[in-house]
Amino acid sequence: MMTRKQHLFITVLASAVFVLVLMVSSKFYFRLDFTSGRTFTLSEISKNLYQKLDDMVQITYFVSDRLVSSHPLPAEITGFLNEYTVYSHGRIRFTARDPVKSNLADEMESLGIYPQTIRIIENNQAVTTDVYTGITIEYRDRIEVLPLVFSMDTLEYDITSKILNLVQGRDKELGVIVGDSSKQWNVDYVLLDSELKRAGYTVRLFLPGEEIPARLPALFVLGGAEDLDEWDLYRINWYIQNGGNVLFAQDGLFLDLQNNLAIRQINDMGLLAMISSCGAAILPAMVVDRSSLQISFQGSGGSQDIRTIPYPLWISVTGQNMNRSSPLTGGLSGLCLYWASPVELAPPPGVNAQILFTSSAESWTILKDFTADPLVYQNLDAFLEQQGTGTVNGARILGAALSGVFPDFFAGLPKPQREGSQSGLPDTPAVGSVSRIIVTGDSNFASSMMEAGSGQAANLGFLIRAADWLCNDELAIGLRREQQPGLDRITDAGKKKSAMDFSVRLNVIAVPVLIVLAGFIIIQRRKKLTGAPDSVQGSKSDDI
Repeated sequence: MMTRKQHLFITVLASAVFVLVLMVSSKFYFRLDFTSGRTFTLSEISKNLYQKLDDMVQITYFVSDRLVSSHPLPAEITGFLNEYTVYSHGRIRFTARDPVKSNLADEMESLGIYPQTIRIIENNQAVTTDVYTGITIEYRDRIEVLPLVFSMDTLEYDITSKILNLVQGRDKELGVIVGDSSKQWNVDYVLLDSELKRAGYTVRLFLPGEEIPARLPALFVLGGAEDLDEWDLYRINWYIQNGGNVLFAQDGLFLDLQNNLAIRQINDMGLLAMISSCGAAILPAMVVDRSSLQISFQGSGGSQDIRTIPYPLWISVTGQNMNRSSPLTGGLSGLCLYWASPVELAPPPGVNAQILFTSSAESWTILKDFTADPLVYQNLDAFLEQQGTGTVNGARILGAALSGVFPDFFAGLPKPQREGSQSGLPDTPAVGSVSRIIVTGDSNFASSMMEAGSGQAANLGFLIRAADWLCNDELAIGLRREQQPGLDRITDAGKKKSAMDFSVRLNVIAVPVLIVLAGFIIIQRRKKLTGAPDSVQGSKSDDI
């Protein structure tokens, strides 16, 4: 047993060590990150960023002191940004400033950083206040701005990619063709437009049939099977033959959103045939899936009768049905698709195909008697039984990626003519160049429809990765955080129940039992260590 002097010596020594640690702690910086996605830890790409810097980078976090004192996020952002300076070998500086106290409010607004109105708790009362939370990144005479920073989710990607843009002086450009004549980019795709710009892309809109320059890094073709004619298709085909990379978000059936969701066969003008020749056929069929979103609609009882039911035509693609080995989908938690058609892969020689995501095993392909009426699917089993041989059970491909030299769709055919055109179409090269193509059997997932079923974050995450992959920007893809699907992403009823039962047994029963058992073992060990001396001492007293 230790004497009182030994106890005192150990206590004084421990106190001295603690004081010394406090004194030198400001000289060292480290962070323990226990989040599953390593949200608060820089990737190796960001840690090695200093190797690309020839001059100083200044990161400034403009945040109101009032927000700092009332919300934990500014401290998390500040700590995270400090890591850039730690790993920068002196080439990145970071400061945090209050724009109001620094008299920089006007300058902030000129950069697009505006105050945000939020509710905070002060003196146990909720009050409304205006606060700033934005970041500027300066390199030489160039500047990049994050006008609103209120999340850690994509902060590393945003900062590192913008630093690289400043250093390399590169402009990320993406072309877009809105093929459906009934849709407009600035109306139906505002969410995608905003996210692309936030990711650093300059969006360039092309009218159908307009010349697409071969130097354009990538192109999104959204819908258009019934609207794009041969002239329009020749332009896209020419772009692919010259090494262009394209995402085709298309539908296998026509859904009339303006006429009670009526469904009919698509009158393909050639776009679906051209995509099929590249190795990915979008079938004229419809996929229903038990892994689905919910839809709300007004019942027969009037405006107060709002019903919410599962809608198997709105498919919730879970992480377990996404290709985890692909840079396009690895780590994504899922996608939301709306009235999707299956994709069938048959790549031609010289083309590699890769499945990106599928429906669940509890899905069916409807081949006839199509309907989008939500009430029909209230009893899915009865509907499937009624369809009989018009359905095929099993997971179906909903998205795929292809790469290689694609066949010339217009090979051996005369060039299309367009009345009123002042110039003819250019010749396609004798030998095509290597290209990349992404094909999905749904065009609505890229539109503002993604707001339904909370699919916005998931769908935009995939679409930005698609842009990065088509632009051959593997570095940008590597920066995107992999997020593992949670328990709520398990859609199979049996598997979900088993997982929840195991969680209950582990946390409610096993853990408390182990704690009690550990305590019992410790007590028994102490008795063994102290029991012998006590008995000896007692026997000596008896002898006396």
